[in-house]
Amino acid sequence: MKDKKGFTVLELMVVGAFAALLLVIFFIQKANVEAMDRDDERKTAINAMYYALEEYYYPKYGYYPAEIDEEILPVIDPELFTDPLGANLGIEGSSYSYEVANCNSENHCREYTLRATLEKEDTYIKKGKK
Repeated sequence: MKDKKGFTVLELMVVGAFAALLLVIFFIQKANVEAMDRDDERKTAINAMYYALEEYYYPKYGYYPAEIDEEILPVIDPELFTDPLGANLGIEGSSYSYEVANCNSENHCREYTLRATLEKEDTYIKKGKK
């Protein structure tokens, strides 16, 4: 009887298939984790805008602005107005939106809603308190 050294083709194919399956699972999970990280970035940005409006803007002016950007809310990092995919607040395709209500002729508003469209969860919403 001869001693055979090495692996059979079938053994190599089984190991290769198993390795490919592990790679597929890895990349699927990696994509999920990255999407959840982008969702967390969106929530952080919406919270920063919300607290800037509630703690800085409204106490100072007594109303909410008709639109927001880095000039109107200089107390937050300007990069927070750009969503994780690169679209700015107010631009079509952005996952962020700022909607106002009960505005007078001078664009002084009494209500607003901040929204972030998330990838792995329902839309994240913050509304003005006043």
